[in-house]
Amino acid sequence: MSDDTIRLVTIGRMFRRRWQLLAVLAVVGALVGYGSAVFFPPRYTASASVLLPGQWEERELLTQAEIATSSAVVDRAATTLGWRGGGTGLRDRVSAKVTDGNIIKISGTADTPEGAQRLSDQLAQQFVAFAARIAGDDSDPDAAAGPEALRQRVEKTNRRISELANAADPGQTVESVQVRTELEKLRTALQEAMKKLDQADPATSKAGLVVMGPAARPTGEAPPTRTQLTVAGALLFLVLAVVGHLAAARVNRRLRTEGEIAAALGSTLLGAVDVPRDRAAPPTRRRAPRTWIRRLLGLDGRWDMPDPPMSDDEAGRRTRYRRVCARLRDRLPAPRRLLVVVPEGDETARLAAGELVAEAESGPLLRVVDVSVSQPLVPDRGTESGALVVVGAGGWTAEDLAGVAEACADAEHEVVGVVVARPVRARPARTTTPPPRPTAPVIPVGDDAKRGSV
Repeated sequence: MSDDTIRLVTIGRMFRRRWQLLAVLAVVGALVGYGSAVFFPPRYTASASVLLPGQWEERELLTQAEIATSSAVVDRAATTLGWRGGGTGLRDRVSAKVTDGNIIKISGTADTPEGAQRLSDQLAQQFVAFAARIAGDDSDPDAAAGPEALRQRVEKTNRRISELANAADPGQTVESVQVRTELEKLRTALQEAMKKLDQADPATSKAGLVVMGPAARPTGEAPPTRTQLTVAGALLFLVLAVVGHLAAARVNRRLRTEGEIAAALGSTLLGAVDVPRDRAAPPTRRRAPRTWIRRLLGLDGRWDMPDPPMSDDEAGRRTRYRRVCARLRDRLPAPRRLLVVVPEGDETARLAAGELVAEAESGPLLRVVDVSVSQPLVPDRGTESGALVVVGAGGWTAEDLAGVAEACADAEHEVVGVVVARPVRARPARTTTPPPRPTAPVIPVGDDAKRGSV
């Protein structure tokens, strides 16, 4: 197919002509999605929020979120809950993310709403306890007393500095001024160091994580729900059907133009004839159930062909058939019998061949034969000597038509010409104008009456 496959009008034509098949595939996809819910049992997700007081940078908050789902926290929660599979089976069901206001939202997924609520609460409690241990709330008393002892030493040093400054020479000598200046600088440096120590102490600024209440019990299932799986299955099958149609149309190699068809058959084009699309094909044989199924699903026709043009009136169509018969007579040196070869299953060509046979009553005698394209076989040369091939446009590839031409040559029939049948739309019937109302006869009077009586 040409660039027509990527246009919206082509997709619209596909939905218009294959809507039955697309609807059936969408229903099948919905059933598959509904059935796949067996492999995805319903699950519920609950969330608990933990507040981190103090000043925190963004990367520090992200680190705390990673700690909330670490193995140290998850394993302790699994042990407390007696979770089947331990922390390994629980790690895929927990998550943590940072929200506004230094809040970490910890979520847990379980098979029941109660289980999800217990899981998220336990994760939050284990996270707070683990963070407290890291901050030093449960550390060694000697280690906890270290900063306080340092503060006491600094205060004692400050007092000693004050004493030295007072004991220095109260005079205004250069040496005494320098000593007092150096002592004040030392005092200021110690105060700044203690201030920084207080700010950096995690036990004073970043301790005391708070769980902001128990987790709310979930009221709905966590995705994917059964409804979502059903809708996703229908959409997936529909998209695959559309992509499959477009891919098949892209690699389509069926011939459409008269010149390509005549070149594939290796003969001369005698003309193109029109066949109304709504004209029913003659019942040549009993239709198999497969044929009815194809018609029900809209597979009995090509979807990628453009809409057929509007046809001429009946007189114009008959003129085309007469011209084809005239060209056929001109190509034959003498009247003789010919086979009209029609590919099997080409209803448009079959109708056109019947019209040609009816139109050529005064010309060459024609007999219509159906030839299978998959295994073409033409009757041997007998009373007929020659073949006229009638083909519908856009129905066959060059290999198919070459096989038909080889079958004609194998039966010693010369292909004297090619006729291409094109489906057209019949014009709406014109409303005939009513006949003029009869007028009353004119009664001669006066001189007219005298002249009429002569």
